[in-house]
Amino acid sequence: MLRSPDYSDIAALEQEWLEQTGGSYAKAYCNGTSVLLSMYFALNLPPGSEVMVPSYTFFASIVPMRLFGLVPVFVDINPRTLNFDLEDAKKRLTPNTRAILPVHWIGLPCDMDAISDWAKEKGLIVLEDCAHAQYAKLKGQHMGTFGEMSIFSYQMSKPLPGIEGGMGLYATQEYHDRATIFGHYDTPGIPDDSPYKKYHGTGLGTKTRMHPLAAKLVRLQMRELKERVAAGVAQTRRLNDVLTQLPGLYEQTSGRNDVERLYYEWNMLFIDEKEAGVSRQAVVDALRAEGVRADALAYRLQHEQPLYKDAEWWHHAPVIPELPGSAAANATSVALPYFTTDAPEMVEGYIRAFEKVWAHRKDLA
Repeated sequence: MLRSPDYSDIAALEQEWLEQTGGSYAKAYCNGTSVLLSMYFALNLPPGSEVMVPSYTFFASIVPMRLFGLVPVFVDINPRTLNFDLEDAKKRLTPNTRAILPVHWIGLPCDMDAISDWAKEKGLIVLEDCAHAQYAKLKGQHMGTFGEMSIFSYQMSKPLPGIEGGMGLYATQEYHDRATIFGHYDTPGIPDDSPYKKYHGTGLGTKTRMHPLAAKLVRLQMRELKERVAAGVAQTRRLNDVLTQLPGLYEQTSGRNDVERLYYEWNMLFIDEKEAGVSRQAVVDALRAEGVRADALAYRLQHEQPLYKDAEWWHHAPVIPELPGSAAANATSVALPYFTTDAPEMVEGYIRAFEKVWAHRKDLA
């Protein structure tokens, strides 16, 4: 595989991902960022078109927009779900808004039914960033199939790792073909009668094809994806069902019973300092003293980064808003690790540590 040009695993992965998700068209890439880059090209929107996106996300959800003259409109999040706040988005709609990109943060699905209904009413194109949501569903429907285009990441830390890799899902042949020619010089999956077939052999100048070794790794990992997700959810539920009984401690949840989520990188809790009667930092310090891996996480907010304030990098500079929900999330979140195998002793140890800290929290304040 390292020496021979055999790309059959890439095509096989694309087909298996369609079967997994119920999507219409798929194309593999070398990473999730390159999928996003190709997706924004495939939109084919005029410069100055606005795309609504949360600030509470990885840079790759947003920065590639600038290469095509698109303008990010920063939308707030719900500080208890860490997901796209539709009510805030409604306030930021302008005549230039053309698309909307919810991000399913650490495996919790956004309210795609309500988001899709609103987008349809307003004539907006729905996109999805599913980098963390490889097995997440809403009402039985896989994340990534609500939008016209969506992206998945197979980077090494993701729930479905392939060292590096990404996948795009497309609702139409047009989106698939246009995205493909931006990131691939060969054109597998593009029919002969497509207007984009003539670019076979050149593409449009970039080469972001997935490595076949990554495709094989992802295919192997897919065999156990369902079981790994179930194990991670079971361990987190065992822990959170107890911890959320403590005063002032909450978990990341939408409260919906028609959601199938997974966890990625963190099990995110939130502390209401007034209700708990103790500061977040004091709790984190005490938990660490008990051997718990806990962090007072403040995620990098995109709208606060210098890039978005420097007009020289943008055809149309974005507006820098106030986002109180994002700020509240960063002020209250406590990040714990998530366990992907059955580890009852570890879970019980975390529970004992939290209960001990809460029992003595008045002394910590």
